Amino acid sequence: MRIIVLGAMLALLSGCASDRTTIDTSQSLVMESSVLSAGILTGEPVISEHEGQQRGASQLYNQQEKPVTLYYRFYWYDDKGLEILPFEAPRKITVAPHSSVEISSQTGNLTASKVRLYLYL
Repeated sequence: MRIIVLGAMLALLSGCASDRTTIDTSQSLVMESSVLSAGILTGEPVISEHEGQQRGASQLYNQQEKPVTLYYRFYWYDDKGLEILPFEAPRKITVAPHSSVEISSQTGNLTASKVRLYLYL
């Protein structure tokens, strides 16, 4: 009986020890459905180096007849999928009718290798 209980406890502990701190960063664009319904189109953010820092950028296009105001936030991750501090504050932007605007974020953390863009109204 002790062996069965000990084995069950070890199985539970080994499950708890798994690495759950990483985030699946394969999805680099998260856009709430309300943003798409408002007429905003965009693509995944592109990473480049700018003045010694990592820069993530994306173009937003408003296909509507009226301006659209939305919020966005960039999340930066290292190669292991861990989010890099400090967290960036959400930003607000208004995209004029039938026009595009570039949004971007920069981080001085040289371990940054992935970026995720989150858009919402």
